[in-house]
Amino acid sequence: MAVVCVPDYSPHAIAEFTIGLMISLERTIHRAWARVRGNNFSLDGLVGRNLHERTVAVVGTGRIGALVARTLKLGFGCRVLAVDMIEDADLKAIGVAYASAADAMAAAHLLTFHCPLTPATRAMLDVAAIARAPPGSMVVNTSRGALVDTPALIDGLKRGQTGGVALDVYEEEAAILFEDMSDEIVQDDVFQRLLTFANVLVTGHQASHTQEALAHIAEATLADISAQEAGTASKNRVRPATR
Repeated sequence: MAVVCVPDYSPHAIAEFTIGLMISLERTIHRAWARVRGNNFSLDGLVGRNLHERTVAVVGTGRIGALVARTLKLGFGCRVLAVDMIEDADLKAIGVAYASAADAMAAAHLLTFHCPLTPATRAMLDVAAIARAPPGSMVVNTSRGALVDTPALIDGLKRGQTGGVALDVYEEEAAILFEDMSDEIVQDDVFQRLLTFANVLVTGHQASHTQEALAHIAEATLADISAQEAGTASKNRVRPATR
């Protein structure tokens, strides 16, 4: 049985969503929207911060991370520190500096994840990393939920060490996301605790959910089916693991 996948459908969709989360978090747009819905037009507690000249750590500079780093550097004038095993020469040419994960996370006012989940990256944002970060630093994750130690993140929020969080992914999301649970009691106490913070913005793993991305997924899938019927090899075929 041939197995195929769609390995790359819309890096731009995820990169743009990431930037949107950053802006909403830094400028408290999500809180302002909720207030206005209740006819509360007070500006108390809505003082935000500029992205311009802030230090941002971009962990992972593949297709998505590179777009985020480029946008932050050229579009917003941020100081961008990148973390990756393979350094992108084009990013370095525009002034993006590469650093170790520990050094980048310790220097960043804002941290965004765009790397795969591996044994080395699991819970890379843990108690120690949060403690080393600048007080009030922001965390954005549109990559893999398990890159972040959620209980440690909650502790950082409680102490004010972490200034805000925007998540489109969550480690235990399989039991929650993509379902309407508005009439149910969510049993995940950690997730529910996270939602109690006013400086936390959570979305339901929708960063890649654009018309363009969905169209590309459909087109690639149909092309793979046609290739299978024609007896030609698909470039997206999943190869069996070798021992």
